Amino acid sequence: MLRQKPELNIIYISERMRHSLQPIARSSLTAVVAPMGYGKTTAINWYLPGILMGLCVAGLAIFIAVKKGYKSSDVKDPDPAIKVIIDAVPSLLAVIIVMGGILAGFFTATEAGVVLCLYCGLLSILYKEMTLKSFYNLLADTMESSATILFLIAASSIMSYVMSYSGIPAAISNALMSVSSNRYVILLIMNVFLLVMGMFLDLTPAVLIFTPIFLPITRSIGMSDVQFGIMLIMNLGIGSVTPPVGSCLFVGCGVGKVKIEGVTKYIVPLFAAMVVALFLVTFIPAIALVVPYLCGLVPSLGWTM
Repeated sequence: MLRQKPELNIIYISERMRHSLQPIARSSLTAVVAPMGYGKTTAINWYLPGILMGLCVAGLAIFIAVKKGYKSSDVKDPDPAIKVIIDAVPSLLAVIIVMGGILAGFFTATEAGVVLCLYCGLLSILYKEMTLKSFYNLLADTMESSATILFLIAASSIMSYVMSYSGIPAAISNALMSVSSNRYVILLIMNVFLLVMGMFLDLTPAVLIFTPIFLPITRSIGMSDVQFGIMLIMNLGIGSVTPPVGSCLFVGCGVGKVKIEGVTKYIVPLFAAMVVALFLVTFIPAIALVVPYLCGLVPSLGWTM
């Protein structure tokens, strides 16, 4: 379907946009490189920002679907609804197993990926949907996708080393503070810079580089550490689905069997929708802080100074 109607590429790519929010594993990196504490980077902080970004992208997708006249599927399942629900229970348990295991402390977010792969493998055997040939093809596709991602990470790591060695991060910090003392101007410049850097750097090295640079600045202008962590990951996460080094974009196009140039122009509206959500989270502290405030992780819903 994606190859027959190129404009439908937007549907698949919008599904890949979920990777622009990678809260548990990625946001915990900010606690590693800065004295924030893991409690300030826990996944619970992402509930409202994540819902907001989802609503922005979903609203745009609905608008595009109505404007272009996309019709809902008229394919009907011959089985009764109760049977479909019962058959889906084992698959739905995957979410409970992963999230329950993480929240209970049985395994980390990274280890949860391994657990989920094993569980899905067992389900494929249970549903009799995997053969030795399909398993081999699955491993081959996985290695191809992994090689693409690892190459991008290696390239971005080289760039991050060059930046650190040349003193660019410190120069950026000094230049930013000399531009203006207005917190909104500083945050706007910071967001634009991180969005651009997210297009060229993988999320992990970018977090390791920019957290110790920008965290002191945001603290000096009264931004909560929680809000900063969310803003940082949202910026770099959006970058992970944009060319030229968008690792999630490459994976999405590889799985969907479409070309990067064929979907790039359809990403622009979705990119704009995510940036709107990003700016709302950045400039309205209550959006990022209401859930942490109710959980006792932050003392207030506004700027700290």
